[in-house]
Amino acid sequence: MSSVQIQCTRCKNVFRDRAGRLQDGYSRQCPSCEVVLFFAEDSPHPFIKRAMRNARTVRKQMREASAARLAAPEPRATQSRRFAGRARTAERED
Repeated sequence: MSSVQIQCTRCKNVFRDRAGRLQDGYSRQCPSCEVVLFFAEDSPHPFIKRAMRNARTVRKQMREASAARLAAPEPRATQSRRFAGRARTAERED
């Protein structure tokens, strides 16, 4: 889940945007009423605060999942599909 729900401050319509984009200084136009929403950490509006908080949480979860994937040992890769049916043959005798 890399997207966050945002509620418009004017028309109250709910839409989604990627959590990576929702950072301090980002602006987005509402798809229904076309008002421009400005996202700031110190915004007084509760809808903007909630969206920023949720985006921060999602980004943190994505970073933790990525770190866990990198820290976990990768399973020994088997042969790829392309070469799955082929096996190395012994040296041919001419």
